[in-house]
Order: sequence, then C-alpha cells, then structure tokens
Amino acid sequence: MTLTIGIDLGTSGVKAVILQDAETVLADAAQPIAVSIPHVGWSEQNAEDWVAAVWSCLDRLATTAPKEMAAVSAIGLSGQMLCALLLDKSHKPLRPAILWNDQRSIAECAELLSLCPDIGQRTNGTPDPGITAPKLLWLAKHEPHIMRDARMLLLTKDYVRLALTGEVASEPTDAGGTQLMDCRTGEWDRDLCAIAGWNPDHLPPITQAWKAAGGLRPQLAQRWGMKPNIPVAAGAGDNMASTLGAGAARPGDAVLTIGTSAVACIVDARFHPGPERAILTSAHAAPDCFLSMGVVMSATAALDWTARLSATTAATLAGEAEAMEPQKLTAAPVFLPCLTGIRTPANRPQATGRLEGLHPGVDRAMMGYATMEGVAFQIADCITAQREVGAIPQRFIAVGGGTRSTLWTTLLATAIGEPIALPARGDIGGPAGAARLAAVAAGASTDVLSAPLPMRGTVDPDPALAERLAPRKARFDALVESARRG
Repeated sequence: MTLTIGIDLGTSGVKAVILQDAETVLADAAQPIAVSIPHVGWSEQNAEDWVAAVWSCLDRLATTAPKEMAAVSAIGLSGQMLCALLLDKSHKPLRPAILWNDQRSIAECAELLSLCPDIGQRTNGTPDPGITAPKLLWLAKHEPHIMRDARMLLLTKDYVRLALTGEVASEPTDAGGTQLMDCRTGEWDRDLCAIAGWNPDHLPPITQAWKAAGGLRPQLAQRWGMKPNIPVAAGAGDNMASTLGAGAARPGDAVLTIGTSAVACIVDARFHPGPERAILTSAHAAPDCFLSMGVVMSATAALDWTARLSATTAATLAGEAEAMEPQKLTAAPVFLPCLTGIRTPANRPQATGRLEGLHPGVDRAMMGYATMEGVAFQIADCITAQREVGAIPQRFIAVGGGTRSTLWTTLLATAIGEPIALPARGDIGGPAGAARLAAVAAGASTDVLSAPLPMRGTVDPDPALAERLAPRKARFDALVESARRG
C-alpha cells in the first residue's frame, strides 16, 4: 500500500488529497485564494498566498489524518499554468504573479509574433496574453526596474515546491506554456528567450514531471508529522495533471474538463501544433506523449454569470434548465458565452458574448439552457479543430463541476457525437494526477499513470436532441463568425 499526497493549486484555491495506491481518497482539504484585479483586464495573486494556502491544507490533514500523513511516501504538485512570477537573487517575489487570465499584454502578442513568425510551430501555440512571454515584454516596457532585478522566473507549482524543498526546478508540461521552451524537444530555447528579453540563465533546470525534484524540508516534515526528505515530484501543469487524474495517459485518451473554463485535452503520440486554431500543444506528464488542448475561456463561469443576472444559483439554474420541456428548448435563445474572449479556434481574446433569439417568452431556465448549450458547442468546436491538425481522440472522459449536470454532459456527448465516461470522483483530477506523479517519484512504475479509474457511468449522444441541436448549431456558428469579424 502506497500513500501519496497530491496538491492542486487552482486559480481560486488549493486542494490537497491523500491517495492510497494513486486511486482511493483517504483524506482531503481545501483552502480558497483571492485573486486581485488592480485594473480591468488584469489578474494577479501574491505568491506567498499560494504557500499559505498549501500550508493550511497540510496543517488540516495533519490534524484529521495523522496516521496517514506519517505513512505518506511522496508529494506531487499540480498548478495553474502560464503565470509570470519573477524572483530576486534571494528567490523572493519582486511583485505579484501575473496570472493566465490576465489580458494586459495583447499588444505584446502581436509584437512577439512579428519577431518570431513560426513561434506557434515551436512552442505551445500562438502568442496569447495569458501566456508568459508576452507578459515579460509588457513588464520590460512598464516595470523595467522589476525586470532589471529579476534573477529567476518560476511558475505557480514550482514556487510552492521551492518552499517545500528549497530546490529550484520545473518540468516540460508547465514550462512549455511559457513560450520560452521548444516544446518538441522539451528544452529551453535561447533564441525564444532573446526575443522575449529574458536571460536563459535565469530559468530553472528541467526534469521530468514524474521524477523527484527535491525532498521535503525536515522542519516542515516535523510540523506535519511526516517523514523528512520524502521526494516531491516535479509535478505538472493543471491540465496535464487533471488529464492524468482521469486516467488518460495513452494516445487517443481525451479528457473534457467543465470547470471555470473548459478544456478539451487529447493525448497524442506526436507533436501536432495548431497555432492557426489557437490550440495549445505541450508535453504531457506521461512518457513519450504530448497533450493537445482546446480552450473555452468561460464554462461554469458563464453559468455563474447567467445565474447572477437571474438572482439565483448556478445549481438552481441548471436544475430548472434540465426540467424544461423539449419544445421550450427549441424556443430558447442561442448564446455564445465568450465573456472573457475566445481562444480555440477563433483566437479572439477581446471578443465579447453574443446572444440571438430573445423574445417575451424567454425565462431564466431558457437562459441557463442556452448558456450550457453554448459551452457544449464551443467544446465541440475545439475538438473539431484538434482533429483537423492531427490530434485524434478515441475515448472521452469528462470531469469538473459542470459534470454534476446530466443535461450538460448529455449536451456535450450529443454535440461531439461520442459517448463520454464519467469517473466516480470527477472533482479531484488535478490532485489525483499529482498524487500519481508522486507515486512514480516514490518508486512505482510509470504504468501507474495510465491505471484505469472507477467510473460512475457513461453518457451517450441523444439522437432526438441531436436533431433539435442541428439548426441551433448553425445559428451559433453565425454568432461565432460575428465575433471573429469583431
């Protein structure tokens, strides 16, 4: 019996789980983290808040599961990707981290593309304000004193691992999101660094996601009643860890995440970049695999927005939409819920939502339905684009908070025309994937990364629903074209 801890550092909070044999949850803890929005379109967090939240979770596990903590053999990390956290020569943050959903560097994206026209074929995708390199160009223009004093660039989970172990390191899944790495080779690229104005000597060494990247500091081990110097795995970016946590580590495996944003992750044996479709492609956290990612910027966030307008909760709104009669469904508006822009496939970060078909009979249940349908259509568009560049899905699994809605998962299965399996625990993908990486760091075979998970069921496409969706998808496509034209 092997016990490991998986820690997932999300945008809104941290979740930590103790897993037995990389499958069974023995204990878990969670802690929220605040996001700072100093200006419209900006998004930042204090790096020390990440550490404090992790410490809070591990303190709680030490109190509620002391025997299990004492038996833990390794720790793994998963984290929100694409941030820019700059450290000084003492490895202290020089300013708050700029997050993945920050939009301030739109102009720098065009500059980066003009300086390196083939960047999308060499890195994880076409320049986007969420990615790290454009943020560095913005900082050089607007906060040159920060760039002058910076001696290290770290990503979210890598900073927490530094606090846990005292060691600086990263790995290809997360580092591949910086646009400073050649994603085909998994190595830092000096030419890309020069274009972004960053000294490659100020980047962490790279190891594989499933290998140890330091040992737990003895004083922290004592605080939590754990064995000192147990390995802390290099870990993975959140999309890769969530994909692993759903048991997807073989080419053809596909995981659809319906969370704050939505991501279609397809495991691929080859590097199939798709910058012209704003597809992100990076190393997967499993040997000899890449991960193709199609991104929908607002998923449950869009339903939360509709619920706020309707003076109710997202869960209530989803329930009311699910109870609608079929004829009411066809009378619902058609909604493109791109409230924070479009990434895949149109790449319009400044796009705003589009709504068509309002009439006096529209109620909040119909608006809730239109929101969920619009997200499902966007995910289907991502998968179509990924297929077109060569990333071919063969088996689908869905995870995330949105999978609690039977209507939403049925809409998604019908929109993509494929059955979708639902794991018994679809809410712990990130920490479960991190815990699997920890198990390998502790000595397990990499076969554990692809071990199947218990499933709670499968959702099949609904032929009658498909007939009703076909004309609505044509109207939706017209809204996408409108957003594309601006």
